Amino acid sequence: MDPIGIIIGIVVGGAVTVLLLNTLLKKKRKQILEEAEKQGETLKKDKILQAKEKFLQLKEEHEKSMKERERKFQSLEDKARAKEQSLSQKIENATRKEKEVQNLKSDLEEQLEVINVKKSELEKIQSKRVSELSKVSNMTPEEAKNLLMEALKDEARTNAMQYIKDITDEAKLNATREAKKIVIQSIQRVATEQAIENSVSVFNIDSDEVKGRIIGREGRNIRALEAATGVEIIVDDTPEAIILSCFDPVRREIARLALHQLVSDGRIHPARIEEVVAKTRKSLEEEITETGRRTCIDLGIHGLHPELTRAVGRMKYRSSYGQNLLQHSREVANLCAIMASELGLNVKLAKRAGLLHDIGKVPDEEPELPHAILGMKWAEKYGEKADVCNAIGAHHDEIEMTTLIAPIVQVCDAISGARPGARREMVESYIKRIKDLENLALSYEGVSKAYAIQAGRELRVLVESEKVSDQRADELSFAISQQIQEEMTYPGQVKVTLIREKRSVTYAK
Repeated sequence: MDPIGIIIGIVVGGAVTVLLLNTLLKKKRKQILEEAEKQGETLKKDKILQAKEKFLQLKEEHEKSMKERERKFQSLEDKARAKEQSLSQKIENATRKEKEVQNLKSDLEEQLEVINVKKSELEKIQSKRVSELSKVSNMTPEEAKNLLMEALKDEARTNAMQYIKDITDEAKLNATREAKKIVIQSIQRVATEQAIENSVSVFNIDSDEVKGRIIGREGRNIRALEAATGVEIIVDDTPEAIILSCFDPVRREIARLALHQLVSDGRIHPARIEEVVAKTRKSLEEEITETGRRTCIDLGIHGLHPELTRAVGRMKYRSSYGQNLLQHSREVANLCAIMASELGLNVKLAKRAGLLHDIGKVPDEEPELPHAILGMKWAEKYGEKADVCNAIGAHHDEIEMTTLIAPIVQVCDAISGARPGARREMVESYIKRIKDLENLALSYEGVSKAYAIQAGRELRVLVESEKVSDQRADELSFAISQQIQEEMTYPGQVKVTLIREKRSVTYAK
């Protein structure tokens, strides 16, 4: 073969190979670039998604914190508004009392002016008659004055007695009215408020095996019970006990009685549960009506509408600050009757208003109105008299009082709630109140020891006889009672007994 041809062939083949390699390299580079672009797009999308998720998470956390802050601000605003309303009411009461004092002061000033005018007129008449008698007779001015005084004694005595009688009658009328108002307002100071409400009942069982039967297969029985009664049934590790949780005490009682019957009977399934709950509800409604009717008979209250009688019966299953509402209402009714009798008011109306004053606390459905206003609307709806309706609505100052029965109900409600043993008190707050009483007395100079006794209803104060005199002891006892009244919150009243003892000790040897 021709060497040149071979060389040319080799060169041509090499060139072709180079061209093919270049083409393959270009394709490979293009493919690598495309894959790199795809990976870049995928990575970009992932980063964007991660950024969006992070943004949404931060946004949700920010919204939660803003809502929590708004809730706190709203709570503070509500507290401030309540304090403002309380201060406004106190200012209004102080203004009203100030006006009454000003009116009494102006009346006294007018009476003093009348007395001064009459006194000056008498003096003028007396001097004129003295001069006339001196001219007519040969009497000296002193003799004429004595004669004139004797002549005017009977007339002045008669006028003075009449004037005193008029003032005394007017004072008696004002005193009776003011005394009633002062007594009623003073007794209201014993009212205290503590927020302790029962919302849980405990159903005791013989063994924990019953819990499985109550729950049922896949929870069917317990779901049927909760749906039929409206009560949350909590089955936990508590030994031999099941917790029934609901704000409605009647529903809790229905659930408790139904559970008792189901466990005793042994047949627990959804159909049986609905049947037993329906029977229990009907039986309890009959018992509620009978309880209301029997309460009205015991208190001598007649003509009460059946719905109001039923509301009175429902009070048996409602507690207020740990105090049974029905017993509290009975106490208030009896107290109202006693106070109305003492003040010469209608005893039957007062007792009726006292029994019904808290019926707004036992509604069938949760209302938005305060219980006093709701109770007043019920009383109006079922034909109660205007005096009774006003007393129900005004016993927490939601509306203005228009009759004396209204403040009597308010006072008796406070007395029943504040009497010793009526309502629960936390041990910590009780101990703190006892210590505060003793520390308050010990802060005075001359006090050596102080003891709070009778559950804080009496404070015994021992003073040093060398530092505190008998007169100072009276002043110190009054000062301590006033400070307790102004600075402390307590149920009922606190008796301050101050003891000053002088001991002389000698020894015979």
